[in-house]
Parts: sequence; C-alpha cells; structure tokens
Amino acid sequence: MKVAIAGYGAEGQSSYRYFTNRGEDVTIVTTKVSPDYPVPDGAQAIVADDAFAQLEDFDVVVRTPPMRPDSIHTRGKVWTQANEFMALCPAPVIGVTGTKGKGTTCSLIAAILRASGQRVHLVGNIGVPPLDLLPSIQPSDVVVFEMSSFQLWDLQKSPQIAVVLMIEPDHLDIHRDMDEYVGAKANIARFQSERDTVIYHPTNALSQQIAELGSGRRVRYANADGGGVYVREAEFIGPNGVICSVDALQLPGAHNQDNACAAITAALAAGVDPAFVEAGLRAFAGLPHRLKYVRTVNDVEYFDDSIATTPGSAIAALRSFPGRNVIILGGSDKGADYMEIIATCKAVGASVIAIGQTGERIEQLCVQYGVPCEREQGGMLMVVSRAARMAQPGSRVLLSPASASFDQYKSYSDRGEQFITAVEGL
Repeated sequence: MKVAIAGYGAEGQSSYRYFTNRGEDVTIVTTKVSPDYPVPDGAQAIVADDAFAQLEDFDVVVRTPPMRPDSIHTRGKVWTQANEFMALCPAPVIGVTGTKGKGTTCSLIAAILRASGQRVHLVGNIGVPPLDLLPSIQPSDVVVFEMSSFQLWDLQKSPQIAVVLMIEPDHLDIHRDMDEYVGAKANIARFQSERDTVIYHPTNALSQQIAELGSGRRVRYANADGGGVYVREAEFIGPNGVICSVDALQLPGAHNQDNACAAITAALAAGVDPAFVEAGLRAFAGLPHRLKYVRTVNDVEYFDDSIATTPGSAIAALRSFPGRNVIILGGSDKGADYMEIIATCKAVGASVIAIGQTGERIEQLCVQYGVPCEREQGGMLMVVSRAARMAQPGSRVLLSPASASFDQYKSYSDRGEQFITAVEGL
C-alpha cells in the first residue's frame, strides 16, 4: 500500500515510523523540511513548493493535524493518526476537548487513574503522538487522549468517554468560521453509542450542543444538578457525597477547579473509586507554561501562562488573583476578539503591556476602555524589564498573552521559556 505522510513535524515523524514498521510503501510529502525533523536517510520524499499537489496516486494520505482535509486531493483515503489509533486501540479511551484546559484536565484524569493503580497512556495534543504508544497498549489499560479540533476534524470513531470543556472562538486562522470549528470538535461525541458517556460544561452552550449530537449518556460537571462532580463549600462533591477538599488540588484559579470537576467526573465514569481522587489531585502540580509561578522579585510575583492563547484563558488567569496586576497581552493573530479581556482588565484594575502582532489592536482597545497600557515591540527581555517597572509591590506580572506565539517565537513553550529566563535575570 502506498502511503503519503503529508506534512512532516513531530506527528509526521511518528506516522512515518509507524507505517514503515508495518511494511507499507511510505513517502514523506512536505513543502519544507525543518531542522528539528530531518528526513531519515534512505526515505522516499517529495519536498517542493507544490508537494501537496502530488498526492493523487497514493492509497492513503495521512495528513498533519493543521492541514485542512478538504485541501487534500487524492484518489486514495485521507487519514490521520487519530483515526488509525481509534480504529485499532484495544483499550478504552477517555477523550478530552475544549478550547482551553485540555492538557490540565487530561493530566488530572491520568493522575487520578494512576493513583487507583490503573496503567494509563496519556497521548495526543499534549505532546505524545498516539501511534508511538499503540503497540504497547493492552486491553486492561486506559488511554487519555487530548483532542484538538484539528485531530477531531475528520474523526470517524468517538471515544467511550468524551469530555467537552468550555468552547470559545479559536483557530479561526485555519477554520473558516465558528460553525466549522465547533463541527470539528463535535466528532468527539457524534459517534458515541448509548453505552458511552459524554461529560460537558453546564453553562457553555457550545459544549452542550456538542454533547447533544451523539447517543452517549450526558453528564454535566461543575453543576449540582448535572450528575457530575461540583464544588460546594470548598469540597469536591460527587453523586454519592463529599469526595475530598478543594485544597487537594495543587493548581490556582476557579477555572482549574472546573477542570478538576471535569477530570474527577471522567475518572468516576471510568470506574475509579472516589477514595483515590485526593491522592491523584495531590500528585499533579501542573504543566509547564500554565499559570506557573516563576519567582518573586522586589515583592512582585511573576507567573508564566504562555499557554493562554485565547482571551478566555487570559481572563481566567486575571480572575485567579486579586489586586492591580500587570498582564502581558499580544502575539500572532488567530482571529480573536479582545474586547472582553480588555473590559476585564478595566474591571479588575489590571495594567497591560501590549506586544506582538495583535499588540496594536490591544493598545487601541486599552485607550478606548481607559486601561493603563504600554506598547513594547522588543523581545522578552525588554517586555519583562518594562513589566518590572510597571508592577507595584504586592502585585503580580502575568504572561497570559491571549494570542498565539508564532509572530516572534517558535511556540508558546519557547515564549514561556524566554519569559522565565528574563525573569530569572532580573
């Protein structure tokens, strides 16, 4: 079988290994080769500006996640790692999607399952290509799969337990509109049977819309009447009563309490005894670049929240801490509306440092709303230096940009690491 690997990054590299090891006739097809992902010696490859126009004669085209399925023209089948994995995985899968909070929720689910003694595989958008682990997965294991809209776009089989977090506008630089974005995410529940479960946010209409598309049992989390886990008087409450104190959660912010409610609900749906939840929550101290404390300098706390690439996630970060804080906003444009985050800055008394491609628009909105704002067009050392001058003792500086990173940085993690380095140099 002739297989084309369309796009060659981390997942493309993984797909090449998988299909080559299976004995297929594999060709790498890409418009350019990154130094981080060189073409293996002896591999068949088409590297050209028009490479993706040369897919017609392949039996299977395995697309890289951000590639639009309708942009691929072939007589063969358009396929993905996610489809291959879901078709062949012998273990039950807990899939998690949403605009933000997916990685944290997946990690919390995995931590709770592991605390119960379960063998768990954490794959997907969180950074581990699923086909890398497929050969080692046993039927008695559990898979926790972080699923982005790009992975769900043409998915043909839904996970047995689907978790749908808050949905807000995102990736509109690739998706045509919100209908397409939500429609892609909806595949996490669309193909569920009555034996399956979908867990969704109680107040987010788009999350509910997705949950109603499939036949799975519907459970709302963070809501006393939803059948899932919620918070009451600083305790996590499940269907059978108190589970543990909220203090067991090692992550700040009301949004992370919501994420924990979703994670605990999913773990209980997978059969975990509530007695193991507290140990699981305590075992997870957070992922890099997700509202992570860096250090305190001159009585100012610095937090790296570079993963916050949407206004909603930046709003959640701002609302996690009281006081007149400084927030660093801006980056590359994904088509987001920044009015709500600037209105929130006004409401909580935050000051703004506007950076990157979207910084000009952010600065204009700050002027409109009367929010203190300084525009910084230099690198992260300049940004952090300016933040240190603006911040008052007892306040915080948040790198929570509400924008993607690709105008100035390789990735959100590169942006976060440069922020950490700059703060450590103060």
